[in-house]
Amino acid sequence: MGGAVSAGEDNDELIDNLKEAQYIRTELVEQAFRAIDRADYYLEEFKDNAYKDLAWKHGNIHLSAPCIYSEVMEALDLQPGLSFLNLGSGTGYLSSMVGLILGPFGVNHGVELHSDVIEYAKQKLDFFIKTSDSFDKFEFCEPSFVTGNCLEISPDCTQYDRVYCGAGVQKEHEDYMKNLLKVGGILVMPLEEKPNHADSGKSRLVHLPPVAVRSLQDLARIAIRGTIKKIIHQETISKNGNGLKNPPRFKRRRVRRRRMETIVFLDKEVFASRISNPSDDNNNSDEMEDERREEEETKPSELKPDPPVNFLREKVLSLPLPDPLKYYLLYYREK
Repeated sequence: MGGAVSAGEDNDELIDNLKEAQYIRTELVEQAFRAIDRADYYLEEFKDNAYKDLAWKHGNIHLSAPCIYSEVMEALDLQPGLSFLNLGSGTGYLSSMVGLILGPFGVNHGVELHSDVIEYAKQKLDFFIKTSDSFDKFEFCEPSFVTGNCLEISPDCTQYDRVYCGAGVQKEHEDYMKNLLKVGGILVMPLEEKPNHADSGKSRLVHLPPVAVRSLQDLARIAIRGTIKKIIHQETISKNGNGLKNPPRFKRRRVRRRRMETIVFLDKEVFASRISNPSDDNNNSDEMEDERREEEETKPSELKPDPPVNFLREKVLSLPLPDPLKYYLLYYREK
């Protein structure tokens, strides 16, 4: 499934296309999609397809199309502090985006049938936390994944504010899924009418992760990081008169050239050929020269823009604190 929007050249352009097509409609969802590069969840040899609005599957690894994920994120109506259960959590891409919105006091759990996909998801999550500058722009609700069949969840499990199931759910399991919800919660799933064939294998109850209470040390880190972010925001307002704004992104104008073809009928046979015209060649050269001038005029003065500054990291590293405490405040991140 997918193909609802044009392919992007990068993650930001993909998000622009999803916004234009009204798949992404709220600021919270847009911020989460821009913060996590979809290509990071692809195997290296398939990354050329990462910004197409198409699903991707390789072995047990699966990603839904971007238009599907954006519809799901909007339908879940996510807010900070809610609890979320992802049935068929896969690569963890969706769970990580959800975690950016839930914040440090939310709950973020996933159930995945294949243990190799769980390991893949943990590697991708670790990569995001350690290397992405986007991590420091949010207070993250880190997802926890367990292996098992989502139809065999222990009946004494906690209920959730939001539940998503990516696989088709038969009508006979509709009530089972609803029982995972708190009163007033939201369940998003594809409901199918196909009969379900029972699995002859042995069932094993899936025990979801416990809802852990954060330690005092962890709460202190969250509070300190939040205070530093407020200070940075106030300093920016006093300096510029407004908050931090994303720099304008220049999009290259795409020009589609039409070629004239001449079709010749000869003794009931058809021959198609391109016949060059001197005036066409002159027009093409003029168009190319105009396009070159336009690109030079709109090109930024520097070939490559400076990388965005991680103000939180800079501020933490400048504090008169022992290095171990600084690194703790930065989650021991590599960048």
